[in-house]
Amino acid sequence: MTPQQNDILARVEGSAPMGRLMRQHWMPACMSEEVAEPDCTPLRVRLLGENMVVFRDSKGRLGALDEQCPHRRASLAFGRNEECGLRCLYHGWKFDVNGNAIDMSSEPVDAKLRSTMKTKAYPVQEAGGFVWVWMGNPDQVTPFDKPNWATVPDDKISIVKMHGACNWAQVLEGSIDSAHSSSLHSSNMPTATEVSGSTATDTAWLRPSADKAPRLEVQKTSFGFRYVAIRKPIVDADATDYIRMTLYVAPYTVHIPSNDQYHLSQMLVPIDDENTMFYWVAWHPEKGISTDAWRKFCGAEIGKDVEPITFKKMRNAGNNYLQDRVAMKDGDFTGIYGIPAQDMAMWESMGTLADRGDDRLGSSDKAIFTFRTQMYRAAQAVEKGEPAIGTTEPHIPNAKLMSFEGIVPKGTDWRLLNVSDEEADIMRTVSTDVDALGDVRA
Repeated sequence: MTPQQNDILARVEGSAPMGRLMRQHWMPACMSEEVAEPDCTPLRVRLLGENMVVFRDSKGRLGALDEQCPHRRASLAFGRNEECGLRCLYHGWKFDVNGNAIDMSSEPVDAKLRSTMKTKAYPVQEAGGFVWVWMGNPDQVTPFDKPNWATVPDDKISIVKMHGACNWAQVLEGSIDSAHSSSLHSSNMPTATEVSGSTATDTAWLRPSADKAPRLEVQKTSFGFRYVAIRKPIVDADATDYIRMTLYVAPYTVHIPSNDQYHLSQMLVPIDDENTMFYWVAWHPEKGISTDAWRKFCGAEIGKDVEPITFKKMRNAGNNYLQDRVAMKDGDFTGIYGIPAQDMAMWESMGTLADRGDDRLGSSDKAIFTFRTQMYRAAQAVEKGEPAIGTTEPHIPNAKLMSFEGIVPKGTDWRLLNVSDEEADIMRTVSTDVDALGDVRA
């Protein structure tokens, strides 16, 4: 990719086409637990280079306002959240969840400004353990399409949150890269002969394959794409394949293969051009894992592994991610605790905004190549005034999109796994061909 193409793919701030694409989708602003109680502390949030403040008012209603007070631009994050509004400390101007000024104590009671003053308010939804905001045209708000984990009870949803000090696209490319897990995460995902699929213990996910060079196949769809990594299983390799299917749901969601206890979804949300908020959701309608256990497993416990409020990592580039070389000599592959921190070390080492021009992609990078070409073209389309990827027909509701993992007979059509006949027909309407790089350069 040229530097110009790389910028179109990765940059989201201001009028960047990728940012405009994302503004046609609902964006996760924060976890519900961060603004759980009425009149809670207002939460400072940054998305796509825009600063906002999220709060829950006295009646439990959620609001997301421009962080800067429209009066003199002081931060509303310091404000008093009381009596159904957020009051700026500077002059006492107070705004409700819809952005209406409901008190302006520094102005005369008959001032005309009192009846007309508003601040920017983002439409808000709450679902699946998250607060979602609409950052696009307020006159073109689309219906909220809840994700698959929002279909289960809240107590069956566990969320890891971690700040990434690099661009969202390289984080997302890590999430859709199935091949790296067999190396980078090999100590957390060891081979086991006694399992028939990914099997979760308190400390690891056991796998029925030692194959580090999977064969990849991709199916492009209206929402993004699905792909499989096909590996040789340890047992009965002549008659069966070990399938791990990943879904990329544009623009920022990835459903990675489940294990026997919980499903796994990630959101790689752009804070700005050089920072990303990483969310990892473990969920299941009946089984699952507790929030405390999930954060401990991932090395993402608040106050221990990540800072409160900012969710910046205790293991970071400044301390070499606390890599333990003694543990490496004793058999730990990376010497870095926790799957997310292992990933962060790789993603952040590429630089805050990776230069893809010198990449040398191989056959295991087919999903990476598909992401780059598909989203580059999608951003170009938005720049021309066309609708964003994932917002047009044919449409499959997000709640129905599921990954797959397991051993299947050789010759099984993986495109029919975990989909209804209707969904399979919809997916067939989109070309399964991977675009040639020459077409992108043209």
